[in-house]
Amino acid sequence: MNKVRIALADDHKLFRMGLRQLIERHPEVSIIGEAATGLEAISIAKEYTPDVVLMDISMPELNGIEAARRLHEELPEVRVVIVSMHSDRRYVLEALRSGVRGYLLKDSSPEEIFRAIQKVMSNQFYLSPQINEQVIAGFVQQGGSTAPSAFDILSGREREVLQLLAEGKSTKQIADLLNLSAKTVETHRMHIMDKLDLHTLPELTRYALREGLTSLE
Repeated sequence: MNKVRIALADDHKLFRMGLRQLIERHPEVSIIGEAATGLEAISIAKEYTPDVVLMDISMPELNGIEAARRLHEELPEVRVVIVSMHSDRRYVLEALRSGVRGYLLKDSSPEEIFRAIQKVMSNQFYLSPQINEQVIAGFVQQGGSTAPSAFDILSGREREVLQLLAEGKSTKQIADLLNLSAKTVETHRMHIMDKLDLHTLPELTRYALREGLTSLE
C-alpha cells in the first residue's frame, strides 16, 4: 500500500517540527515537504503534488485560506486540511468555500489528525467536533444581519494584495511575489481603498489584522 504523501505549511518552525515527528511515527504516511508561507506551500504542492497539505491559516505572504483557494483551482487533486487555532465560524465557512477538505484545531489529538487524513483520502470531509458545533450554530443564526467581511467585499487577488500591503511589502515586492506588473498592483490597491473606503496604509493594516488576513506575528 502506498504511503499518504503529506506536506506541512505553518510559519512556526517548532510546530512544524512537532507535527512532523508525530506524523512520521505513523507507518502509512510520509512528509514530502514543508513550507513557512502560503506561497511556499503552493510552490511545494506544484513541485511534489502531495496527497494532503496540512496548512495553518495565519501565514505571511499568503494566508492559508487564500493558498487553499489557489490550490483548489490549480491542483484540485491535492486535498487541503486546515490546522489552526482559529475556531471562529467565519474562518471555517470561508475555508470550506475555498475548497478545503478538513478543518482541525491545533490542540487536536494525534488520533484525530490521522482520522482526518483518512477521511479526506476517502473523498470525505472532516471537521473537528468543536468546529462542527460552531458551524451548525452559525448556520442556525444566519437569519440575523452580519457585517460583510473582507471575503465578501474583496476579490481573492485583492485580499492577497491587501495582506502583502499590511505586511509592509512595497509595490515592486508585491508585483514580484504575485507575478503581476507594478501598475496592476497599484490598480488593485486603488480598488481596495475604494471598496473599503479606507485611504491610508495604517487603516488598511488595521483592517487586514481585524479580518484575519494577516497576524503580523
